[in-house]
Amino acid sequence: MNSKRYKDALYDAPMVWDLKEMLERSASLYAHKAIYLYKNNPSEAYKPILYKDFYEMTGALGQAFIDLGYKGKKIAVLGENRYEWVMTYMATVNGSSIIVPIDRELSASEAAGLMIRSGASALVYSEKSAKLALGAVDELVSAGSKIDTYSMDVDLPILLERGRKSIAQGKTDFRDVRIDREATCSIIFTSGTTGMAKGVMLSHKNIISNVIAMSEFVNVKGMTALSVLPMHHTYEFTCLIMTTMYQQCTVAFCDGFKYLTKNLAEAKVDVMIAVPLIFEKMYKRLMKTIRDSGKESTFSKALAVSKKTGAGKTFIAKKIFKDVHEALGGHVKLFIAGGAPIDPQIIEDLNAIGIPMIQGYGMTENSPIIAVNKDRYSKAAAAGLPLPGMIVEISNPDVDGIGEVIVKGSCVMNGYYMDPDATADSIVDGWLHTGDLGKFDEDGFLFLTGRKKNVIVTKNGKNIFPEEVEYYLLKSPFIEEAVVHGIDEDGYDTVVSAQIFPHYSAVRLALGISESEWDISDLSKHEGGIHKLIKSAVDDANGQAPSYKRIKRFTVRDTEFPKTTTQKIKRHEVI
Repeated sequence: MNSKRYKDALYDAPMVWDLKEMLERSASLYAHKAIYLYKNNPSEAYKPILYKDFYEMTGALGQAFIDLGYKGKKIAVLGENRYEWVMTYMATVNGSSIIVPIDRELSASEAAGLMIRSGASALVYSEKSAKLALGAVDELVSAGSKIDTYSMDVDLPILLERGRKSIAQGKTDFRDVRIDREATCSIIFTSGTTGMAKGVMLSHKNIISNVIAMSEFVNVKGMTALSVLPMHHTYEFTCLIMTTMYQQCTVAFCDGFKYLTKNLAEAKVDVMIAVPLIFEKMYKRLMKTIRDSGKESTFSKALAVSKKTGAGKTFIAKKIFKDVHEALGGHVKLFIAGGAPIDPQIIEDLNAIGIPMIQGYGMTENSPIIAVNKDRYSKAAAAGLPLPGMIVEISNPDVDGIGEVIVKGSCVMNGYYMDPDATADSIVDGWLHTGDLGKFDEDGFLFLTGRKKNVIVTKNGKNIFPEEVEYYLLKSPFIEEAVVHGIDEDGYDTVVSAQIFPHYSAVRLALGISESEWDISDLSKHEGGIHKLIKSAVDDANGQAPSYKRIKRFTVRDTEFPKTTTQKIKRHEVI
């Protein structure tokens, strides 16, 4: 179902005042429904946590935090995706304290630095992250700071019992907290090195406004979702964890990317959000399986017919592409991509197969979603339509309508923590300046063209968007990852250069090299063949671009690009 008649249609999304009211409402309406499915190791079966039990535990932990004197203070949380992480978050923010999520992929010194900068009084961590957590605490002590620590596995059960006893004795401190929805409840540190990371201050109003607005565009009510991305990031936390709680869904926690398709089937997953890299890897695996089975020609013909006839919108697609549906668990109703641009062909192909897919766009500073495609009206290449209640404009558009995307509305952050200068640079007269370049089409869809700071400007004034060039490179089966940037050539001109990480398994097969002859740690003896294949791919990409956008120089990498935990390439480290 994808029709223009739904352009102005919105789903009913009841108003709730804050995250506390949201949880109370869902727990009262769906007390005996599972809010989470969890397991302690991949070999186990999923076990449920009911809405009523999660609500009770959150209340008990929140009361314990208040008893310990943390009301109004900051509590850091560090660990893998699990319901105790969410419980810590909700017990903190619904008790008028401030949560500080910490990326568990940081070094101990980086994690310590963020806790010092935020002024956290306590740290809740998982045993799987204990080495990092306790290493960070040692760094804190060395720096002359102090922080209380609580293990999710050892100490939280004790805190829960403490909270329950307090409640049984008549204490109602947590229950009676009245939320100031405008006040900061969460400090989210943006991706990047610790020195560059900014603490984004979000309020209940910011987050719940984003949740409600998204729910007017996308309806997943009652579905089962798979949590794949790290929860310290707003994309996963607001869009999946909070929105599914608001829409009374069940969330299963993924055991890790290598178990993704297994988990999709085990939990009978209906919906999943992820970054493009994850969907692209899934898509490439599917295509490889189809090629290896010898059914590529049949599949391609069926896909073409489905695109032409619109069969992907009907039950027929599920029969025609039965093997693909079963490979993805057999229950998927919606995939949502975000966090970076995705190849529209993947969206178009999956839609034709009968697996609806849309994409959205946002940034942490907007809680995070700015625009998203509707589940009933979308365009594969578009970032989406601006969310209800959001004012999105293009600042200083050029002759092609391209300019910086700026945003105003209730989702815009309170500012950067302890950084008024950066806040003033980012929010001007109430407008959040995203740093992203884009334009609107005649139907009001937002299309992104690149990052303002990434734009390559040639000596004759031409603007080149690296993301556009990368898009054509990544269409090659021999290229896994690419970063395009400009280099000055003898002071004469700025030319387009690319760093490329090949899809080495595809390269090996194309060169006819056996696995026994292939040593990924020493590819020097195959260097000529690899370079020839990549040059051919670069030439193909150049053939689709005007002369000034063509790649003049390229290098081939032996290793993947460094990435953030949300799988974004750290461009600043490689350019």
